[in-house]
Amino acid sequence: MKKQERVVVIGASINPERYSYRATIALKNAGHIPIPVGLRAGEISGVEILTGTPSIPAVDSVTLYLGEARQPVIYDYILRLMPKRIIFNPGTENEELKDLAAAKGIESIEACTLVMLSVGNF
Repeated sequence: MKKQERVVVIGASINPERYSYRATIALKNAGHIPIPVGLRAGEISGVEILTGTPSIPAVDSVTLYLGEARQPVIYDYILRLMPKRIIFNPGTENEELKDLAAAKGIESIEACTLVMLSVGNF
């Protein structure tokens, strides 16, 4: 069995139509620990959505669901989390953030978290 990961889902939403919502549930169902962070408090399948820039220890991955234009204000936050990797889901690709992450030794992946989970290469 693969290692259980602590995954920060940035751009989390209580809207079941949103991919961030679906990813949070899929991560939980796959045995990972999703930590959703969004603009509004709420809950996704029993998991509390955190707001602001909460301190989160031992982050394995950050999966992004915020478009490039909305990311600069959270660059420092993402880098402070010191994840092993950042997953840029479709529509979130950002060369500037990738470069900043690389300078800190953080891997960047352009992929879909839901697809990665479904094919077993998360």
